[in-house]
Amino acid sequence: MSNTTIVDIDNETRLISLFTFLIKIFSQCLDGFAWIIGTIGAICICLVFSQPAFGKNSCAMYFIALSISQMFVFQFAVFIRMIQYGYGVPVNSVSPWFCKIRYYIFYVAAANARYNLIFASVDRYFCSSPNLLRRRLSSSKIAVRVITMNCVIWLLFYIQVLIIFDVDNDKCRIHVVQLMTYFSFYITVENGFFPIVPMLLFGILTIQNIRQSRRRVRGSERPNRSQSITNSRITRKEMQLHRMLANQVILYLILNVPYPIYTVYRSYIRVGTLSGSRALTDTFINNLLYDLIYFGYALTFFNFILTSDIFRKELTQIIKTKLIYRC
Repeated sequence: MSNTTIVDIDNETRLISLFTFLIKIFSQCLDGFAWIIGTIGAICICLVFSQPAFGKNSCAMYFIALSISQMFVFQFAVFIRMIQYGYGVPVNSVSPWFCKIRYYIFYVAAANARYNLIFASVDRYFCSSPNLLRRRLSSSKIAVRVITMNCVIWLLFYIQVLIIFDVDNDKCRIHVVQLMTYFSFYITVENGFFPIVPMLLFGILTIQNIRQSRRRVRGSERPNRSQSITNSRITRKEMQLHRMLANQVILYLILNVPYPIYTVYRSYIRVGTLSGSRALTDTFINNLLYDLIYFGYALTFFNFILTSDIFRKELTQIIKTKLIYRC
């Protein structure tokens, strides 16, 4: 055996050890953070937006649906990935059906979270519209129907995951190259690029509506004091909901787009044929981009806390009445 061959083997061994260590550390730290903070934060969001301060606000209902979907992602994706790569639990050796079901729940929950964010953007546009008929479309009844319809559609659509995902060589993924190419292309469009269009579109339209509303208020006669106080409270709550949604959309755009792009690249290089350090490098990058998505979900709670003083006030009140006083 030549010296060059020995050096190549040593380099390969070092790379395998390095990426094995990095995968373990990143899974323990990032996934652990996202799972703990994300789960607690999602529960707090549901509690806060269920308070009388938000009433039956349609945007608050979309945020509740968003948080419930994220909780499923934390339990069936983040936690499983953490124990699999961070603590060496042989998740894929349990059962092929477990592989199918966990990915099915993950894709359904992620799609629900994604489109509830889109529908919240549409709702903010209707709520801020100067047109009375459009403002009526921002209602709790319509929000319940849209949330239910959204859930049913993705439950039916992602049944394909139960068919095309399987376990082979202790790896739960799509093993047919043609199906992987199709699914990668679909995820890239539906998860990465398509949501950008309605989020940005309705975000811009909402900003225009708010600016027009402010111009009309400045140009109109000054209302009486009691009416002014009432209007300022309503505007303050709605404006904070606008900001919370805008920040959440920005988080989504930054942290969710890289993964579908890499998914297309994986299908192009035929990731199933990789071995050794190249396979571990792919696993590391894939896990890191997944962690960005989960990290974005976990930051939802911090976004709402930093953006809205009404949210902070209601959360503080819940902690005082539900935890401190009762204890």
